Amino acid sequence: MEIILKNDKIAQDVVGKTVEFPKYTTQIMNLANQNAQGTRPKVVGQMSELIKQFPNKTYEEWVKWYNEQMPNAIAEATEKVYAMVKTIGGAISAIDKNMVRKWVEDLVLTKTFIGFCFQESILKAISETKGVKYRVARPQEESKGIDGFIGEMPVSIKPITYKTMSRLQENIEVKIIYYEKLKDGIKVEYDF
Repeated sequence: MEIILKNDKIAQDVVGKTVEFPKYTTQIMNLANQNAQGTRPKVVGQMSELIKQFPNKTYEEWVKWYNEQMPNAIAEATEKVYAMVKTIGGAISAIDKNMVRKWVEDLVLTKTFIGFCFQESILKAISETKGVKYRVARPQEESKGIDGFIGEMPVSIKPITYKTMSRLQENIEVKIIYYEKLKDGIKVEYDF
């Protein structure tokens, strides 16, 4: 048997109320908070530790206790997030249809193409560190799990998560290069 409890129901049961926000506003405030870092531990405290220290049971007691422990936290977080909401509002007013089109083209065309083609960049970077040439695999080599060659050595390029998926791994008889996508690029690991 499976039961799914929605957040609104839990809030109603535990706190006794839910807060309604106009459509899209929480998404904007979440984005603003990510950028402003208004609810980071240095501003509002380490919540997992504070809730462990909380000696009582009710929501009202929690609110009172938290405000005594962190008297300026809610106000400081509010100021940080609100300032960023205003900044985002200014950015939104600068967006026109042409800018949206450029963004869509960059996402759909450029980033998609880069995402599928970064293997060559990996091969090139490693070959440069080794002082050898590289090449991408031909279709018949790809069918053997080879993505390219560093010098004469065949290599396979896999995401870092491949290491933990041992049950899914095919039998690859070549050196494996692992990569991890980062916010601003990729991190590459290899041991040859």
